[in-house]
Amino acid sequence: MKRPPQRRAIVTGLLFSAVLGALIVVGSRRLARFDAALVAYTFATLFATFAVTYRYSMWLQRPPTRMYWRLGWQTLARPRSIVSNVAELARRLTREVAANRFIFRRSRLRGLAHLAIMWGCILAAAITFPLVWGWIHFETVPGTFERYRAFLFGVPAGEFQLGSVLAFVVFHGLVWSAFLVLFGVVVAFRRRMLDHGAAAMQQFGEDILPLLMLGAISITGLLLTISYTWLKGYAYEFLAILHAVTVIVTLLWLPFGKLFHVFQRPAQIGVALYKEAEQHAEQARCLRCRNPFAPQKTVRELAAVEGQLGFRYALADDRGHYQQICPRCRRSLYAMAQGALWNGRA
Repeated sequence: MKRPPQRRAIVTGLLFSAVLGALIVVGSRRLARFDAALVAYTFATLFATFAVTYRYSMWLQRPPTRMYWRLGWQTLARPRSIVSNVAELARRLTREVAANRFIFRRSRLRGLAHLAIMWGCILAAAITFPLVWGWIHFETVPGTFERYRAFLFGVPAGEFQLGSVLAFVVFHGLVWSAFLVLFGVVVAFRRRMLDHGAAAMQQFGEDILPLLMLGAISITGLLLTISYTWLKGYAYEFLAILHAVTVIVTLLWLPFGKLFHVFQRPAQIGVALYKEAEQHAEQARCLRCRNPFAPQKTVRELAAVEGQLGFRYALADDRGHYQQICPRCRRSLYAMAQGALWNGRA
């Protein structure tokens, strides 16, 4: 018996959350290095993991998404071209995802804002989550207060001198990430205020709210640094609670808002890889003009997906399927049908 998609998504979400919970216990040496003051962050990340996995699983179970997901993996794993495919995948991940080339093609300023926000968030996550989960902690080296030792999963991972450039960079990692995010947020807001096209199309929940939430996290985090560095801890407790609230609310909202596309975007690389590989495969010929217009395999898969969705576009008298008509002929047939209706012949 086939499970309903919701049940499969719930099981997948619970499995990923359980795995993360187990990794937290193991990585913190059975919670010996776990900071109980950060338990709210931990539960927020566990919930976000469940919700992101649930939504991702539901997304993958949609017939069109499932088709491209399967075909993308099949293309990548072809024995004759697996090496070149892996190299192409790495190139696309570097250029399109890591360097945001697809955004820079639209606008340099827009690409710069997106790049700063993305890498600021990645840096902040790479620092915050391991610290919250107890995977990373620091201790003074026995016999001296001038050196710190970093531990990764309870294993010594290196030492550095207190007051050194390395210590300054490491202990202020979240400050650098906040500066990156704030720069990107300011540039993005500037575009949305001055670009009339963007202003006309923007929606508060999809375009403004994510920027406000990321900006709030960065600003409250910087205020914490200012408090303990220059203000002798003034209002530190209030700022710590305010910062925690902004982070936790963002984590809880993450699976349901625009930021979910962060998890979807890498999967689209597989779609591009499949489409490029199929350009050299057997091409389908239009039933009307007999010209090639798309890969034969893609046409067959699209017809099958339409059937799964309940659309019946098979032509009369078993002459084929509407997907076997090229776009140019579809426009012609549409115009001819309109003309026939106009003249009362249909």
